[in-house]
Amino acid sequence: MESIETLTTEEAKLLAQKLKIKKLEFSVQEQSQKNFLPFVRNVWPEFKEGKHHKIIAKKFEEIASGKLKRLIINMPPRHTKSEFASFLFPAWFVGQKPKAKIMQTTHTGELAIRFGRKVRNLMETQEYKKIFKTELQPDSMAAGRWETAQGGEYFAAGTGGAVTGRGADLLIIDDPHSEQDALSDTALDSAYEWYTSGPRQRLQPGGAIVIVMTRWSVKDLTGKLMKKQGELKADQWDVVEFPAILPSNKPVWPGFWKLDELESVKASLSAAKWNA
Repeated sequence: MESIETLTTEEAKLLAQKLKIKKLEFSVQEQSQKNFLPFVRNVWPEFKEGKHHKIIAKKFEEIASGKLKRLIINMPPRHTKSEFASFLFPAWFVGQKPKAKIMQTTHTGELAIRFGRKVRNLMETQEYKKIFKTELQPDSMAAGRWETAQGGEYFAAGTGGAVTGRGADLLIIDDPHSEQDALSDTALDSAYEWYTSGPRQRLQPGGAIVIVMTRWSVKDLTGKLMKKQGELKADQWDVVEFPAILPSNKPVWPGFWKLDELESVKASLSAAKWNA
């Protein structure tokens, strides 16, 4: 190897440029490992950032650090709710904690498995591997049920689905109700019973729960958990709510939604559903 003293001026400039690039790559990698939004920008170049994303990211980081254990985020459809909570967050979380057990649930098993496939596929990309060393176990890579080489697990289930025998360091519940469920008190009650007798019982000591959902009824899972937390020793929730249209009459995500489009959506819904 040549000594740096023997390099020509042009060779020295080229070496300095390469070192600068390497330093920048290391900085991006370090930021993406520690912070959620840099990770998102790195693996999703087309991402359009809004102020609500910064708030969500901070909460996810508190979950990952152990500072926060119970989180509910209520937000309207098409505001990256599922992209963040059911795709990018579990990928980032398992990158930080490759031995973690993650349970992902949503209102249908098919959709939950689809989320699992997206997380798994992201972990196989070069962009992800440049950030994290977490690897998939080659003989356990089913879309809705896979393991990491370091001993972590991912399990996907729909609302009402069996979760017996599964543990969770991180339980993610993404839209446990469909819009149609809001029309049925029985469906809403069944979802709550399933949560209390199933996923909530599978939580590991020190585990965290993240619930993200669009509210279609005041009797939904958010409503029932808010009522329950008034009881002695019940789970206490950090609740973050994002209306599609802010009190200032501006969109919560102006980089993606126009006010007139949201007002058109509002006009097509009942007041009860819009205000839920």
